[in-house]
Amino acid sequence: MTESPPDIHLFSHHAMATCFQVRIAGEEKPYAAQAAQAVFAVADQLEGLLSRFKQNSDIAAIAELQPGERLRLSEASFACLEIAQEMGASTRGAFSITATAEPHSAEPPRWSLDRSGLSIICESGELKFDLGAVGKGFTLDRMAAELADWECPAYLLVAGGSSALAGDAPPGTPGWSSGLGGDNSPRRYWLTHASLSGSGFEVKGRHIVDPRTSKPAARRASAWAFAPTAAVSDALSTACMALDEAEIEEITAGREDWLVVLCEGGGWRGYGARPWPPVAPS
Repeated sequence: MTESPPDIHLFSHHAMATCFQVRIAGEEKPYAAQAAQAVFAVADQLEGLLSRFKQNSDIAAIAELQPGERLRLSEASFACLEIAQEMGASTRGAFSITATAEPHSAEPPRWSLDRSGLSIICESGELKFDLGAVGKGFTLDRMAAELADWECPAYLLVAGGSSALAGDAPPGTPGWSSGLGGDNSPRRYWLTHASLSGSGFEVKGRHIVDPRTSKPAARRASAWAFAPTAAVSDALSTACMALDEAEIEEITAGREDWLVVLCEGGGWRGYGARPWPPVAPS
């Protein structure tokens, strides 16, 4: 006798110019609905802090800083910028939250963070931040933390089809079926306790800029990354649009928590020491 499929409850919400989806398994629907509303409130709150299009956001306030000035940030904004800073260093500058900013100053944008005061210091230039390649992933991570407070361990969180973050598998299943390229992708894996993000030109065209050259990244049509958190996989997949294969091999060497997947010569190649997740039926 086969076990009947678990009830999976799906909820959607629009924030950060994209559609967030929450799938919750193993819970009664009314409780899952309450948890989803709490999770979406987190997304709305973070949009108010992280969006450069919100007049009163932390990111908008950072853009007004002059060299030598500092600004105390919310805990969430500081944490997101810390991750962005770390990913810039880990990818040798191939990821940057200032990559798409139009230069209005002769000085390049340089900044530092003061953890003791939860502050950012403008060192030079104009800090026109765009958190599009890390902010949505960061939001998924914070949404997952909210679900933990609600004791909903089996979930899949999705931001616009480009990033997915999974918790426990639905009861009686190997995981959440997630594809490299969306719901109709023939290349699918069982995702649990991990994030999968993809970057590419298919949806928004050549919107990804190589921060090292200030020109559109043109290495490949798409790149995918598995990582423990959505903020990291989001930033990593973006960086790999600009890095060449040798550079990707270098930044992922010995990283047991990273797996970058590229389509090369009609096949799929992985970079990094993270094991491939189990293949799911297409």
